[in-house]
Amino acid sequence: MKASTRSRLSKWEQCYRRRPRSLIGAAAVLVSILLAGSLGSAAGSEPGNRSGLPIPRFVSVKSKPANVRVGPGVDYPLRWTFVRRHLPVEILAEFGNWRRIRDVDGEEGWILAALLSGRRTALVAPWSAAKPVQLLKRSRQNASVSAIVEPRVLVTVDTCAGTWCYVRAQTFSGYIRQSRLWGVYPGEVF
Repeated sequence: MKASTRSRLSKWEQCYRRRPRSLIGAAAVLVSILLAGSLGSAAGSEPGNRSGLPIPRFVSVKSKPANVRVGPGVDYPLRWTFVRRHLPVEILAEFGNWRRIRDVDGEEGWILAALLSGRRTALVAPWSAAKPVQLLKRSRQNASVSAIVEPRVLVTVDTCAGTWCYVRAQTFSGYIRQSRLWGVYPGEVF
């Protein structure tokens, strides 16, 4: 009887002796994974799509004034300052809480994400300096004219169906060809 007890104890001892090694190894792996994850997220230094939203995308400037910097941080010098709200900008990259943007003139810089809004706005035909653009009452070419709008007028974009967008401002609203707006992508639907 004592021999069987000894064999049981020795088997138990063998299992017991193996466990600490495997537990120590598992604990070391777990600690290294947690440490690497917390260091990476705390630094916030990896560029990428931190918000989970598509890049590139259009947004608008929420605050005025809104400083645009050379790099992603307050230690970088200013490039320019937005003094008007709701202007459309295109987000090109994300870096922590900073967004690299492009404005209608093609200038690029970094702005704090809190100064941006998901509100969709656009500028009417900013590339055609002297030609006014017609807004129509319906989304078809032969519809009656709702308003005639000068280039670079700021509008709020309510919907886009891939070819036409419904836009509005304080004193007018109507449909405009999507290709005549800077602030929406060709074929974009929302």
